[in-house]
Amino acid sequence: MEKLKTLKNKELCKMPELLKIFSNKKIKIIEKPKVFADYREKNSLVIASLMNLGCEVEVNELKIGDYIAQNVIIERKTVTDFVSSMINKRLINQLENLKQFEYKLLIIEGIEELELYNDHNIQGMYSNSIRGFLLSISLKHKVPILFSKNSADTARYIYLIAKKQEKEMSTNTKKKAKNKKEQMQFILEGFPGIGPKAAKKLLKDFKSLKKIFNATEEELKNSIGKKAEIFRILEEKD
Repeated sequence: MEKLKTLKNKELCKMPELLKIFSNKKIKIIEKPKVFADYREKNSLVIASLMNLGCEVEVNELKIGDYIAQNVIIERKTVTDFVSSMINKRLINQLENLKQFEYKLLIIEGIEELELYNDHNIQGMYSNSIRGFLLSISLKHKVPILFSKNSADTARYIYLIAKKQEKEMSTNTKKKAKNKKEQMQFILEGFPGIGPKAAKKLLKDFKSLKKIFNATEEELKNSIGKKAEIFRILEEKD
């Protein structure tokens, strides 16, 4: 009995050392990759696939795009929807809206099940017309295109975008304060149509908010083109 008590006491003496080892471990908060989805996508299989992959999906009304993963805005089109939106020119407006974002992506889904183009016309569109439009998206509108096999494949692309930029957070992490340049950029991005790229260009050309707001429309257009027209609001009265 005495030997058993001695053995137990020895084991108890080791406990503080064991606790000390665990107390030195850094605590990490691992968050699920988060994706925002437009409410019109709620019945799509993409959302279900994203959740199966471990994503947190928040469904809401997105004014532009179908999904947002980190700072990437994504427009998703099935093959049939892509061709029909070419015909009714709805896609042109959607591509124009995407231009205001620095990081954007068009995913054309379903190429495993249906050919995007072939030697025959699809919904009245010939293959060369579709090829030409794809070139226009990449070269004129400068929107990258990805082709996915199906909804599950689309979800994997979105998941990788969301996960790639996830960072581990320690329990003592503090929100980083914006420096002056970031604060000025934040103010400029509050104007409709002025995204990060345009805001950075203005600050590079004019150096300060005062010079930007005092510049003529022609000077602003020389910097960021037609987007400069939004600054007319500074001269309007109630």
